[in-house]
Amino acid sequence: MRFTFKGGVHPPYRKYTSENPIKEIGIPEEVIIPLSQHTGAPAKPLVDRGATVYRGTKIGELQGFISANIHSPTSGKVKRVFEWPHPVALKSLPAIIIEPDGEDTLDESIKEDADYLNASPQEIVERVKEAGIVGMGGAAFPTHVKLSPPKEKPIDTLIINGAECEPYLTADDRLMREQADEIVQGAYLIMKAVGAKRGFIAIEDNKPEAIEAMEKAVRDYPDFRVAVMKTKYPEGAEKQLIWALTRRQVPSGGLPMDVGALVQNVGTSRAVYHAVRYRMPLIERVTTLTGGAPANPGNYLVRIGTKVEDLLKMTGGLSEEPVKAIMGGPMMGIAQYTLDVPVLKGTSGILLMTAKEVELPRERDCIRCGRCVEACPMFLYPTRMAHLIKNKRFEEAREIGVLDCIECGSCSYVCPARIPLVQYFKYAKAELRLLAQKA
Repeated sequence: MRFTFKGGVHPPYRKYTSENPIKEIGIPEEVIIPLSQHTGAPAKPLVDRGATVYRGTKIGELQGFISANIHSPTSGKVKRVFEWPHPVALKSLPAIIIEPDGEDTLDESIKEDADYLNASPQEIVERVKEAGIVGMGGAAFPTHVKLSPPKEKPIDTLIINGAECEPYLTADDRLMREQADEIVQGAYLIMKAVGAKRGFIAIEDNKPEAIEAMEKAVRDYPDFRVAVMKTKYPEGAEKQLIWALTRRQVPSGGLPMDVGALVQNVGTSRAVYHAVRYRMPLIERVTTLTGGAPANPGNYLVRIGTKVEDLLKMTGGLSEEPVKAIMGGPMMGIAQYTLDVPVLKGTSGILLMTAKEVELPRERDCIRCGRCVEACPMFLYPTRMAHLIKNKRFEEAREIGVLDCIECGSCSYVCPARIPLVQYFKYAKAELRLLAQKA
């Protein structure tokens, strides 16, 4: 049986790097650690110019419940705390700039707990919180928050998301093939932390090697099963995964916990394992470097804070000049205006596209074909919402569901008039936030 949802699209998947094993790259001459790498309040800096740090030293402390700690990815000296271009905010934000010493000395707080599987739920959540773990599929929501649902909303189902439905990206595929046991042990710890009774590992059927590796890894875990999903975009979206596997519908404005579910990315699950067993914070991640421009595309284990331009230097540079740079995938990623931006905790991919790969169509008038309605996985009416937004009728757009849009881009992808529908919806959400602040 292949699980799926209603709606969605089938873009060319272009998983060119799926057969490239994970390679660890070196440490750059400078790392840029933004204090905001997560949903919620930015971390408060704990170091200043001249401070000595080590690999895993906490350099930024979370502020409030929805926030995350920040750690140094290597040993060295703090050069300064300075505003630096941010790849998600698309403006300069405070960052800690570190000059590595080349020794990569481990912080003394990083110690293995041989009895980690017997950690209590509270201990698991606390170690995850201390390690600064966030969702690594792109959203970067602090993981300790998701592991702390209110008592009136118990979690009975854990879904480990290995769908990786975005075109080009293959980091999760390689992680499942190469680190399946660590992912499953992390999933076991997550399940223990929230008290879930069953767990799914969701993988699209275009990843047979990952499916085989994960099925082998779960054999000793009777509460887990590998769920094979149909290959369709956006199969990896939280609400669509939950519906496909449980037939539970997350309510409008609601969260997965409202239907007793928790979704975590495979990379996040592995990070939880390292945090609980070794007290290792989130200071590196696997990211896909892809597109037609890089000389050596592949899946690289990269220290958080490595600039894209330095990653390119360490992997052989460019074979062609890119005309578009995207952090993430082509459907939901964020276009960049500079390569002087750092890899963040949530950077699943870096897509550098050539002129041959990029289409710059001219927007035309809507022809009322209804393809966007058929494609929308949230059962919205994209063409009507866009009409309202063009005419500044934001409250009416809210009434017909613009805030429920998950910004997957399926509507824009299928539109024969090349209307940038999802951009209109992002614009409307921003305007509605401003209206709410003024009220």
